[in-house]
Amino acid sequence: MNDRTPPLAQPLRPPSAGRAALYLGLLVCGAVVGAAGALVQTAWFPGGLLLALAGEAGLCLGAARAVGARGAAVASAVGWAIAVILLTASRPEGDFLFAAGGGSYLFLLGGIALAVICATLAPVRQPDGDAARLGK
Repeated sequence: MNDRTPPLAQPLRPPSAGRAALYLGLLVCGAVVGAAGALVQTAWFPGGLLLALAGEAGLCLGAARAVGARGAAVASAVGWAIAVILLTASRPEGDFLFAAGGGSYLFLLGGIALAVICATLAPVRQPDGDAARLGK
């Protein structure tokens, strides 16, 4: 046995300023993609719906692969969800962006499902060491 502390037993540290700024930027990018997708999915149905969902999947999975952590996918998905949820609310004048059609529901539920899938498929860091199984 070595005298190093296992990675999972180490205390949590706050992220560095650069990583926090990166996640904040991904949150804003997710909000922009969510707002653009909300506009595109109704304008060119069904191609716009597919384009909006592909944009979200590309952002979430691309961010996770570029950064190498699931947090990047989660940050961009949270930005997307915040923007879409804020756009679903109706205004006092009675205006709204999402109609009560099937395309809007597919965009909302499909986007949530894609966010979960991309955060699950995102690469995670592996502990350093030999390739032997843990517990051996």
